[in-house]
Amino acid sequence: MKRSFIREILEYTNSNTISFAGGLPDEKLFPLEVIRDCANSALQSAKVLQYAKSSGLDSLRELIAQSYTKRGFKTSPEEILITSGSQQALDVILRSIKSQNITVEAPSYLGAMNLFALNGIKTEAVELKENGIELNSFKQSVANTKLAYLIPDFQNPTGISYSQECRDMVAKEIKEHNGILIEDAPYSELYFEEFMPPISSKIPNSSYHLGSFSKTLAPALRVGWIRASKKLIKPLLAYKEVMDLHTNMLSQEIISCFLSKHKLYEEHLENIRNSYKSKMEFFTQELDKKIPEFNYIKPKGGMFVYVKTDVDVYKLLERTMQNGVVFVPGGEFYSDNKNRNEIRFNYTNSTQEQISKGIELITEATHYMQYLTNQKSDRYERINSLS
Repeated sequence: MKRSFIREILEYTNSNTISFAGGLPDEKLFPLEVIRDCANSALQSAKVLQYAKSSGLDSLRELIAQSYTKRGFKTSPEEILITSGSQQALDVILRSIKSQNITVEAPSYLGAMNLFALNGIKTEAVELKENGIELNSFKQSVANTKLAYLIPDFQNPTGISYSQECRDMVAKEIKEHNGILIEDAPYSELYFEEFMPPISSKIPNSSYHLGSFSKTLAPALRVGWIRASKKLIKPLLAYKEVMDLHTNMLSQEIISCFLSKHKLYEEHLENIRNSYKSKMEFFTQELDKKIPEFNYIKPKGGMFVYVKTDVDVYKLLERTMQNGVVFVPGGEFYSDNKNRNEIRFNYTNSTQEQISKGIELITEATHYMQYLTNQKSDRYERINSLS
C-alpha cells in the first residue's frame, strides 16, 4: 500500500526546514502545565494504568455529550465512543459498514483516502465549490452510494467551510436516499467567525460525527471520538475491541480533567483561535504581496490555505525543497493524482519570520519557473515563425 505523501515529507524535514506541509498545530499553544497537572492528578491512582472499557472513560464521554447538548445537538454518553484519534474512528466505521462505494469531496483528506483504499471501498468524487460540495452531483452520487464522507468545517485540504444552505441540502439528500453520513470535524472548534452546527445534528440517526482533541489539545494524546445513535454505536464496539481493546486510559483521564475545568478550556480554545487567525491573516497578506498570481479562498477557520497556480507544483516542490521549504501538492488529495497546479499550505506551525522567509523562497522558485516557461514559449514561437 502507498504511504502518505505528507508522512514521508515529515521524515525528510529537520529543525532548519520551513514546513507548510503537515497539518501540525502550534506546539507553543499546547497547554503543557495543565496537562502536567492533570497527569499528576490521574497518576494518584494505579487504576489509570489498568485495562479499561472499550467504549471509553465514562467521565470523558459525559463531558463530550454535554458539549454537544449545550450547542443544541442533544446527546447522551451512550452515544459517544472514544477512539484512538479520529483516524481510528473512521477505520472502525468503515469496517463495520462494509460498503463498496462512498461519496467524497474532491479534493479530500489524504488519510481518509488511504483508509478507503485499505478497506477496498471505491470513491465517487464530487467537486467542492466555495460554499461546499456541488449539490447536484452530490445528489446523484449519494443516491448510488448511500454513504458519504464529508469535512464541512474548514475542510482539509481546501479550508472551505460549508454554508448553512449547503449543510441543510446535504442532510436532506442523505435522509431522502436513506443514506449514512460520516461527518469528520477535527477543525470545527478552530473557527475565526462563528461556530456552525454540524450536519449530523439534522440527521442524528443517519450519521456519525467524528471529533478529535489532536487540534485543540495535543496530537500525541491520540484521543478522538464518534458521536452516533446507540443503534449505530453498538456494532462498532466489537471492531474497536479487536483493534486495540481500548484507547489510552491516561490520555483520557488527562483530557477529562482538562474539560472539567470549563472556563480554562474555553480560554484555551479562544487563545488558539486568535493565534491561528492572526497567522492566517499574515500568511495570506504575504501571498498577496509576493505572489499575487496565486489564487485562493480565504479560510474562515482551520489550519490550511489552498492555492491554485499556473506552475507545475511538483516541480516547484523539488526546487523549494533544495532551499529548505516544503508544502503538499494538491494532487495528493485527489484519487486520480493528476492535478499538478494546486497547493495545500499549513500556516499554524510556523512563526511570522518563517512564513515570510518561506513564501519569499517559494516566490523566487515560482518566478524562476515562470521565466523558464516563457523562454520555452518564446523559442517555440521563433521556430514557428522561421518555418
